[in-house]
Amino acid sequence: QVQLAESGGGSVPAGGSLRLSCVASGYGGGRGCGGWFRRSPKNPVPVAMICIAGYYTLYSDSAMGRFTISQDIDKKTIFLQMNDLKPDDTDMYYCARKLGAVATWDDFGYWGQGTQVTVFS
Repeated sequence: QVQLAESGGGSVPAGGSLRLSCVASGYGGGRGCGGWFRRSPKNPVPVAMICIAGYYTLYSDSAMGRFTISQDIDKKTIFLQMNDLKPDDTDMYYCARKLGAVATWDDFGYWGQGTQVTVFS
């Protein structure tokens, strides 16, 4: 049974930074893809994705240049470094995993409980 646990959310002023973490249990390390989404698992809005042990990354337009996704395969953890945060970034952020390595935003079958990010002006 794959379980994902996010941490690192919080409340920061505009221009600040946060680093989200997602630890996986019951998951085979660097296989497949890991992603960060916002809003909700039923209506996810893509933020960033990392596939095939980090060889491929993909970002939404709003995340490009400000956010960086990375992973520690040994610790089964993916990270989202969020810099230059804006009030529009305020949302629930969810970690997700899929076993397939195709770099598309769909077919993520495993989801965490989410972590709240609030950016105030």
